[in-house]
Amino acid sequence: MGRYLMSERTIINVDGPTSFTDQARVVEGQGIYLDGDRAIPQKVQFRYDDATQTLVIFTLDGLQTWPYTALRELRDQAGDDTLILRLQDDPTTRLIIQNTEDRRLIRARAKRLHKRAKTVRHGRLFGWALTAIGSVALIIFVMVPLMADQLAEYLPPAGEKALGDATFEQIRGALDDTGFAGLTICDAPEGSAALAKIETRITSTLDLETPLTVHVLDHPMVNAFALPGGYVVFFRGLIEKAEEPEEVAAVFAHEVGHIAARDPTRIALRSAGSIGVLGLLLGDFAGGAVVLFLAERIIQADYTQEAEGAADAFAHKVLLAADLPPSAIGTFFERLDAENDQDAGLMAHFMTHPALGDRIAAARDAEPAGAEFRPLLTSQEWSALQSICD
Repeated sequence: MGRYLMSERTIINVDGPTSFTDQARVVEGQGIYLDGDRAIPQKVQFRYDDATQTLVIFTLDGLQTWPYTALRELRDQAGDDTLILRLQDDPTTRLIIQNTEDRRLIRARAKRLHKRAKTVRHGRLFGWALTAIGSVALIIFVMVPLMADQLAEYLPPAGEKALGDATFEQIRGALDDTGFAGLTICDAPEGSAALAKIETRITSTLDLETPLTVHVLDHPMVNAFALPGGYVVFFRGLIEKAEEPEEVAAVFAHEVGHIAARDPTRIALRSAGSIGVLGLLLGDFAGGAVVLFLAERIIQADYTQEAEGAADAFAHKVLLAADLPPSAIGTFFERLDAENDQDAGLMAHFMTHPALGDRIAAARDAEPAGAEFRPLLTSQEWSALQSICD
């Protein structure tokens, strides 16, 4: 074999003519190598060994031999001025070649660059998919609730109030069809005074850790809900649907029961954590779907049956202490159920648990037989409350 002198990419045979094959055995190129395990690119040299039909790559970990027949080209989204190679049976290792001549030489030797690579068996893919789904389910349904429950116990009042403020504004914005300032907060003076009178009557015997913030939102949904930081929120639809102020007071007392137990804080933290995970997985970085889903989860808060029962018992006790009838909430629920109102969000809220009939019966059982109660509002005050959004 003759002697060769190498000047950059030109091979000079000083002992006489040689074949292309002989030249190719010592021609070297340069590229960038990724081993698939470390996110560290290596600048490497490689050699075309036509005798063994392999590409010999000189890496920091030693020689890598890639058969020409096993080379596959990956499409470069940035353009066609770079050749990205992988091995047929290796989905992670890469060799990136930018030199025009090297790209030409590779394509001249590797005739199967564009042959479809072997796919992973469907069974293995199915197993990976089940594992991934199981991991996400474990995070959302086990880890997030546990962390939320622990965090709710240690969240300071200022932090809880800030969470309630943010969630309230999110709900206002999510339910506003105009997409501008959010749902209107109803604050007609006479109606607000009547609502404050109900609040005072209910809370007069309570020692709440957090002061209440009570709002009515201008929306036809028949619902009310509690938020972290002492928020009690009514929709206009509920106040209009009620036939007497005692029904509003009974719903009010129930939501205060959730606040006293810090149920809304746990629900908000769980929902925010769960949809945060889903947002990352589904790519909703803008948060539009997150806000909508959070609003729905809070409004239709799916408290546990134990939490609902505790809020009911709290409401019965508070209503009796305020000289108000616990049975009012049962009357309200029965009427809504009989009307089968499709917009009765309150019923959807309470129907998440199948024992609604038992809870209505419990409200009536909590009321002493033949008891008489002190009126809550005058007819004028009640009319003003029902017109609070006008």
